[in-house]
Formats: sequence, C-alpha cells, structure tokens
Amino acid sequence: MKQAIMIGAGNIGRGFIGAILSRSGYHVTFADVNMTLIDAINAKGRYTVHIQDRNPAAFTITNIDGISSAGPELAEALKTAELVTTAVGLRILPIVAKPIAAGIAARKAAGNAAPLNIVACENAVRATSQLKRAVYDLLDEETKAFADEKVGFADCAVDRIVPKMDFADPLDVAVEEFSEWDVERSGWRGELPEIDGMSVVDDLSAYIERKLFTLNSGHAICAYLGCLRGHQTILDSVNDPIIGPIVYKAMQQSGAGLVKKFSMDAEKHQAYIDRIFARFHNPYLQDEVARVGREPIRKLAASDRLINPLLTAYNFHLPVDQLIFGAAAALRYDNAEDPQSVELQKTIAEQGAAAALEQYSGLAADHPLSTRILDVFRALAV
Repeated sequence: MKQAIMIGAGNIGRGFIGAILSRSGYHVTFADVNMTLIDAINAKGRYTVHIQDRNPAAFTITNIDGISSAGPELAEALKTAELVTTAVGLRILPIVAKPIAAGIAARKAAGNAAPLNIVACENAVRATSQLKRAVYDLLDEETKAFADEKVGFADCAVDRIVPKMDFADPLDVAVEEFSEWDVERSGWRGELPEIDGMSVVDDLSAYIERKLFTLNSGHAICAYLGCLRGHQTILDSVNDPIIGPIVYKAMQQSGAGLVKKFSMDAEKHQAYIDRIFARFHNPYLQDEVARVGREPIRKLAASDRLINPLLTAYNFHLPVDQLIFGAAAALRYDNAEDPQSVELQKTIAEQGAAAALEQYSGLAADHPLSTRILDVFRALAV
C-alpha cells in the first residue's frame, strides 16, 4: 500500500491534504508534537470531514495512524514512505527539517533507492524550496548527492478555508467545498502519482501569485479592517458596507497587476476574483479575523500578500488606492495574544510607524507608497 506522512495533524493536515491522500489510496501517518491528538488518531483510526458550504456533506477518513514529530519515529517512518507533506506553518519548517534530514540519511543507509517526494503545503510562496534549503543545510555531501537523485522537493500552491470549529469528536474537521492543490512538475522525482485533488502544473509562479494576490490578500485586508471595526469573523467583516467594497476593489486592483505580469486572461481572472469573494460570504464558515490576521509581520514582508500585490500594481502604473488599506490596517493590528502583533506594536511605539513599515516591508521611508500607506494608517486611528 502507498505510504504518506502528513507532518502537521491540525485542521489543514486532517481536513485538506491528509484527507485527499487517504481518499486517493494512501495510508497516511500523521506526525505532530500534540500527543493528545496523535493518541486520539491511533485510538480511533478515523475522523469525519464536514463540508460546510452550499452543498453540505460529510465523509469519513480511515487508514490512518499517528506518530510524534519530535522523536525518532518520524525519521524511521521516512525510511519507507513515498510521499511527505507538511502543514505546520512557515516558522516551523526549519524545525521539521531536522527529522526529515535524519530520515533521508536513514533511507540512504537502508539502501532504499525508491523516490521520495516532499511537498510543503504551507500558506507561503515556495515553502518547499525553503524547506529544502533547511534540510540540505543538515546533510553531508554524500547524502546531498543521494537526495539530489532520489528525493524530490516539489513546490505547491494550496487553497482551502479550514476554520476551527468544535465537534463532539475533536478529530472531526470542517472545510469549505472548494479546494485547490497545484504541484510543480519540475520538483518531482519518479513517476507522477494519480491523486484526486492534486493538479500537476509546469510553472507554479502564476498559481502561487494568483492565490496570494486574491485569496490571501483579500482575506488579510478583510481581517485587519474587520478588527478595527470590531468584527469577530470574516463573514461579519465582508458584510460590513464599508469593508466589503474595499476588499473587492483591492482584489480587482491586485488582479490587474497579475493580468499584466503573467499575461492572464482578464475575464477569466475576474471570474476567479468573483469566486473567491463569494467564498468569503459562506455562512457556514465562521472564520475568525484573529486567525486570518495572525502574524502581521510575516504578512507585511515584501514577498507576501500585502506589499507584493501593492508593488506589482504600482510598478505597472495601475491604481492601488484600495490595496493600500491592507498594509495600513496591518500596522494597526493590535492583538496581545499574537507575538508578532506585540512586536509590531512595540516597534511602532518605540520607533514610529514609518520605521516599522520600512523594517518589516522593505519599503524605504521615502518611497511614494510609504507616504500613502502612512497617510491611511493615521486616518485609521481609532
């Protein structure tokens, strides 16, 4: 039977990638530091995925087990696995690189020459490439040569809203009906598998930025403005007559930059925008603005969902007045339970908003966009 390891047994791991792999005939081993979760997976051996959308449904995931991602079990499991996926968050990738590197070394020592493919299914640009660099930093030259030949690191773009919801069975998870998992062909080693729900593409760049500039950017703007207006969920925020139009127009402005950059079909991309915006209105997904808005420093980075689409549209001499709300509102994100928010607000209090914007986004203080962002930042003062 095909063997897959899903590092990260949280809602994304169980409700999205792990579910796709299980339903495509893989035995899925979940690896996580949360041993309460792992023990429950081993005790029950199944959980239910609840689709909460216009066409509600539910299906059961079986053929699973669990191991600790912090102990030697993960490296041991890597000796025989065919596929490794992650859903742990970008900050945790350097941590899981250590057992992955140990597993590759163990695989080489055991003489397993079968291809192993690793795909980091994170909400970030080319997360697998980042994981590969962290793994290779831990390998000796001989093991690197083995990995070059036998281990694939395939970048991907993932898209599915998986909100945190409470069920009688804590393993159960809610998801929206829509999902997209695009994997870049060039990073794969060996024969491509047939996985229902995974698409293989030749050039991932357009898919990565399409999602980043549309779903991720719109979601973040909606969350940060929603926090300022006292809303708890994305649904409440997008239904706000002030916020909703800003979010939709911002997605159109980022989309105009994408169309220019990748020579996309403008009508098809507008249809994609409309589909994404409709997802924000799904009444079954009570997605919390605190979840969507967490880690504002990461989201203010030059390559991420707020500054990247803003700069792209600006550099094509396109309107950006609605996109500017994203970075400005992110600077206002004040959540004592979010370490990055605490750091951001501390930096602003001690050094000023202009210095914070330059430090975290890379935008020079004298850049025209910096001035415009800070104007809106001041206008958003509560």
